[in-house]
Amino acid sequence: MTDARRVIPSIDRLIRRDDTQRLIGAHGRDTVVAALRDVLQDQRSAGATERVVEEGGLIAACASRLAQAERPSLRPVFNLSGTVLHTNLGRACLPESAARAALTAMTGATNLEFDLETGARGDRDDHVDALLCKLTGAEAATVVNNNASAVMLALNTLAARKEVVVSRGELVEIGGAFRIPDVMSRAGCRLREVGTTNRTHLRDYEAAFGERTAAFMKVHKSNYEIEGFTAEVSQRDLAALADRLGIPLLVDLGSGSLIDLQQFGLPAEPTPRQAMADCASAVSFSGDKLLGGPQCGIIVGSKAVISRMRANPLKRALRVDKIILAALEATLRLYLDPERARREVPTLRLLTRPQGDIRALAARLADPVRDASGAVAEVSVVECMSQIGSGSRPVDLLPSAGLALKPLARSMSAARIAQGFRSLPTPVIGRVHKGAFLMDLRCLEDEAAFLAQLPRLNLAPDPA
Repeated sequence: MTDARRVIPSIDRLIRRDDTQRLIGAHGRDTVVAALRDVLQDQRSAGATERVVEEGGLIAACASRLAQAERPSLRPVFNLSGTVLHTNLGRACLPESAARAALTAMTGATNLEFDLETGARGDRDDHVDALLCKLTGAEAATVVNNNASAVMLALNTLAARKEVVVSRGELVEIGGAFRIPDVMSRAGCRLREVGTTNRTHLRDYEAAFGERTAAFMKVHKSNYEIEGFTAEVSQRDLAALADRLGIPLLVDLGSGSLIDLQQFGLPAEPTPRQAMADCASAVSFSGDKLLGGPQCGIIVGSKAVISRMRANPLKRALRVDKIILAALEATLRLYLDPERARREVPTLRLLTRPQGDIRALAARLADPVRDASGAVAEVSVVECMSQIGSGSRPVDLLPSAGLALKPLARSMSAARIAQGFRSLPTPVIGRVHKGAFLMDLRCLEDEAAFLAQLPRLNLAPDPA
């Protein structure tokens, strides 16, 4: 065999090729040269012969390396996991009108903090304040970067270095092991637990009140449920006690649906409007969960309470930018007509999608998926159950349908099938369930794009 160092072409020779020049035009000379050096070094390390150092192959390897390096880390995926608001997959997808508004805001100057009428400085909250007040019945509103921040801002503003009374049964933990007691601690408050895990009474709150009590707080138990011998204090009764004692009542709704979901056949979820009608001083909720907008935390309440929060220096650290506000404003406008919101807000559209429609989609996709899978998996249409996700009503499941791929060969596994679908140009995220790879089709709306990439599915067997 010929010495590899004699048969590997030089960088200068490769750069003069037309196909290399096209790469340079697309990626820049320095980037292409660096990639070529890496490719040639790989050849030397492999002990190249004349056959393996064909110049066209080297350029193709260079182009592949460049494409891999420039592929974004954050990529679109098909969410067929069965969880509509999947935290790991980005939660809510924006309505088209919100996406257009965000694009307009991010590609030009805006009146973010500029009053067009007076020519003076404005407040960024003004862009959504009136809409939020109309939709919730509150007097004022403010927006921060997520609901945990909203809770922290409210507590730090109203109860720093003082006590906040919360039922022991409402000390929830949300995703990522973040807990209400930890958020309180970081906000500079002292937690005062009352009652027991399953039963808390109004007298427990009253007995806990003292000279260091700054507020009562009620936390919506959206991500778990206690059954059996239970009791909890209604918000209205707790608000009346707080008013009599002269302290505010804070309500953390978490997911925060703006409309009554029962009208669409979904499980009941308390709304900010209900919380305000039941005399809360301030209510916090997420923008990117049941509301279906961008990630943010929203606080609505009385003018006095919201004004104090806006004046807190922490508000600046937690504020949102023009892109989030533009998307949030566009999403909120859809809720002025609940039926329009159900059609145009993807979260609501997917949650209310009829099982019959999903089953029909599964039937259409069964044969193409079967053809793409070859002889390594049995493909069948199955009924399954979806969940809302992101801590919203985990015990309430939605009837759905999908495709189950069960391995036929010993050398194939459900996990390997899942890996194959994740390796597609637009990764398909399903779940392994009872020895099969299950794709819940509730969230699949772009049927054509899903079908178009199936010919590239590669279900290689598990290594021996």
